[in-house]
Amino acid sequence: MKLLLIDGHYYVYRSFFAIPNLSNSRGEPTNAIFGFTKTLRLMLKHLQPELGAVVWDEGVPQKRVELQPAYKETRKEMPKPMIPQLEFIQKLTPLLGFRNISLPDTEADDLIGCYAIAACKRPGMEVVLATNDKDLYQLVGPCVKVYTTAKADLASPKDAFALLSEDEVTAKWEVPPKLIGDVLALTGDSVDNIPGIGLGRKTAAALIREFGGLEPLLSNSDKVKSARTREKLANARDQILQNRKMVDLDCDLKLPVAIEELRIEPNYPELIAALERCEFKSLLQEVRDEAQRASTGTQDVLL
Repeated sequence: MKLLLIDGHYYVYRSFFAIPNLSNSRGEPTNAIFGFTKTLRLMLKHLQPELGAVVWDEGVPQKRVELQPAYKETRKEMPKPMIPQLEFIQKLTPLLGFRNISLPDTEADDLIGCYAIAACKRPGMEVVLATNDKDLYQLVGPCVKVYTTAKADLASPKDAFALLSEDEVTAKWEVPPKLIGDVLALTGDSVDNIPGIGLGRKTAAALIREFGGLEPLLSNSDKVKSARTREKLANARDQILQNRKMVDLDCDLKLPVAIEELRIEPNYPELIAALERCEFKSLLQEVRDEAQRASTGTQDVLL
């Protein structure tokens, strides 16, 4: 069984900015809706998962705000044309066959982590994460891979997508997945407004590799060759330890929807009606053809 976990807000934002100036005859913006729908359908084609969910941010965990009050404060407000599209997309998601999953005051990466770990305890389960979230790369291992269409991650220009395994993630980050959080503790994360200590990712990764982790690095910082780096580590020790807590995934949350209830089941009649409102001609025809094939296939099985 394959479980596909999708970082909802990431793909809505990506779709919105990738496809500008698309609207229906009523002047309603539809660019994010179009991009999101096409992307999810591509994932289904590429991965053919049996189970799937789109996971959404719903606020920020209090414990992270208590640690760093400025957490995510630098993020810009959602563009106004995106707001109604996000609401439409969250209603469209179940029609595409996926469950929406969120919890109050919880970030998507924590929930994705909970589902990935729970699923990997089941024999024969494969988990694919569709995300660009740095923190989630920590989960990659024998059971978990990251789905990407980024050109830099593709083995060949002819490839449509890649599944990043432990080896690929280690090559990308220059440390094994389990040590990515240690690297982020040193570099910080400007996207989430987590302050760094003045070290770039390559330098941070080299230090983590050399000492085997953040804890042994801080315990033996006097052995770091560069005097300037030794000074940075000494002056920012508390910040580094705080950062490490910030990037650590909270994987102890109770699953709001059981894994068994995540079977992908498109609702073609309602999906077609929703896409008709958006006036997506070619996409609409694709879905109509697919619905016809699915109907014929069901009839064949029944016969």
